[in-house]
Amino acid sequence: MELENTIRKYVLQNAIKFNGKANPGAIMGKVLGEDPSLRSKGKEVNQMILAIVKEVNALGVERQTELLTDLAPKLLEKKEHKEKDIYAFLDINDDDKIVTAFPPEPSKYPHIGHAKSLLLNYELAKRYNGRFQLRFDDTNPDLAKEEFYDIHKDNYKWLGIQWDEMLIASDYMEKFYELAEKLVKDGNAYMCQCQSEQIKDARMKGIGCRCREKTPDENLDEWHRMGEMEEGSIILRMKINMAHKNSTMRDPAIMRIMDKPHAMTGEKYRVWPNYDFETTVMDALCGVTHRLRTKEFELRNELQRHIQRTLGFKETFYYELARFNMTGVLSSGRAIRDMIEKGELVGWDDPSLTTLVALRRRGFLPKALLDFVRSTGMTKNEATLTWDDLILHNRRLLEESADRFFFVEDPESIEIKGAPAQDIEMDLHPDHRKGGRKMKTNSRFYVTKNDLASLPDGKMSRLMDCVNFIKKRDSYAFDSTEHTRFRGSDGKIIHWVAASDDLISVEVMMPDKSVRKGFAEPGVASVNVGDVIQFERFGFCRLDSVDGEVRKFWYTHK
Repeated sequence: MELENTIRKYVLQNAIKFNGKANPGAIMGKVLGEDPSLRSKGKEVNQMILAIVKEVNALGVERQTELLTDLAPKLLEKKEHKEKDIYAFLDINDDDKIVTAFPPEPSKYPHIGHAKSLLLNYELAKRYNGRFQLRFDDTNPDLAKEEFYDIHKDNYKWLGIQWDEMLIASDYMEKFYELAEKLVKDGNAYMCQCQSEQIKDARMKGIGCRCREKTPDENLDEWHRMGEMEEGSIILRMKINMAHKNSTMRDPAIMRIMDKPHAMTGEKYRVWPNYDFETTVMDALCGVTHRLRTKEFELRNELQRHIQRTLGFKETFYYELARFNMTGVLSSGRAIRDMIEKGELVGWDDPSLTTLVALRRRGFLPKALLDFVRSTGMTKNEATLTWDDLILHNRRLLEESADRFFFVEDPESIEIKGAPAQDIEMDLHPDHRKGGRKMKTNSRFYVTKNDLASLPDGKMSRLMDCVNFIKKRDSYAFDSTEHTRFRGSDGKIIHWVAASDDLISVEVMMPDKSVRKGFAEPGVASVNVGDVIQFERFGFCRLDSVDGEVRKFWYTHK
């Protein structure tokens, strides 16, 4: 009894903390912390935990609170908790004028990694009543695609991000030309006609070329004629230090010729800024004070700050943090495009991907994604996470909000002889929406093929919230309706749908792209496209479309 009470108080505490649903994995440590001698009985203790969690989770939060008040009231006392300020290391004063930006390239669908950088910059601006800019760094006409501008905006709006300004780098082309010319006139940039392989080899060796010795006037003349030259014949390079230990500082290219129509400007421009010049100038022109980004930009930090200093701009504060990797998830845009073309993925919203469109279509909630990326922190140490880490955040929200229904996949028909006709009403949600699932039953039902095969012969089993019956070889005999009659039986409780003309035909797309088929209870007809529901004992699913009489769902997770 003492052990049972110990387990129960921690289960109740955990359930109250997480909206009425305790997590069995969080209980064992607390129990062993109170009595380490129980380690030798781990299996037995775990079984007791699972049983008590099931019992407690069937109660509402109000009842759980009453029980914990009687059992261990001190566990209800809330300790004062001061939320950690993850931006404290930036030493920002409350009256500082903060401007942050998130600058995606409109060349692919945004994924959950984008969401982290987006959120951190957005929340930093809001934390200090600053301004947040969404900016498209689109000065590579070979990669920028018109469709992706709206795709990025739509995905970020879905996450709840509200930008104060929306900027497009290609709108600033004349300003890039003006600043590039200033660098040429000041002797800080030169025109280079060396072949790309020569430049690459010289940079690796830290050796300058003859182009470096041109006078500002010679460079200015070639700069003015650059737009008439052939692609690949000449580039504009910054003049810094060819022997610098940071290779990005070895006279990088800042302007190049690209004969490719641009998604926004068409064929108006041929000379385009390279990424380092473009993104740094845009930060300066648009007054960005802080930008948080991932570690692959760390080596470029020195160059980008140098560009701003050389042009006389105030420097943007850049901070690089670690990316997080997700096990078994494809993230390369090039690889995804290739697999889509080969038909190996259904699209950028394939259920195996962590693109925002894929997660949205599967039934992940915006808050769950934001909670997940917040939980990865701002460390410089890379972390490898799993689907389970993301699912944990989503499940807690869905358990609180999703309506419950029965779905019988791979259905088999049975007749329970003698079963009475009944009008049954079950809860749409155990805590928030009592009742609402009305079904008429008689003696014929559909159950899953697997459940049917596992029914014990000669023992009482139960159709959940409906009838008790006994399997006798290949027949099924009604016993009773009361759940109390079933207690003590070691038979099975299974879900079901009553055989009727108003059953709903359902198909569920699984993450591996297999499709599960079966019948759902009639109430599923009221589910709207986009809604996420829980098919009991199957998992959470989002209604993706209605095709004639068939409701097509995408599987979210257990």
